[in-house]
Amino acid sequence: MTTHASGAFELKSFDEDTTEEFEDGTKLTRARIVQSLSGDLEGDLTVDFFMYYRADGTASFAGYQRFVGRLGDRSGSFVQQAIGTYDNTQATTTSFVVPGSGTGDLAELSGEGTTAAPHGSTGTYTLDYHLG
Repeated sequence: MTTHASGAFELKSFDEDTTEEFEDGTKLTRARIVQSLSGDLEGDLTVDFFMYYRADGTASFAGYQRFVGRLGDRSGSFVQQAIGTYDNTQATTTSFVVPGSGTGDLAELSGEGTTAAPHGSTGTYTLDYHLG
């Protein structure tokens, strides 16, 4: 049975470094993002993304994010593979739990999620998951 989780997150830190710039105004960057999640997921999420910015400021990105905390009454950690876009107003991602990445009470977690992060320090998430 699939369960739906949702909630909000607050940005704790965002560190981004340009790894390469191109003559056409595009660039590649690497970012480390730390968020504090509330709602059905309570804990911290650390994200590592590689990003490609177009000359107009929009971007595409991919990477991994590791959650440590509680999902309902279960505690542990898990990793998600994520891919997303930034359209100059909001960053959105889709992700899936990496098989075998769960620990503790979340060892058998599987599922898919989304995030939406408009400009500012807060955003929302969803996770449709199965345990066991």
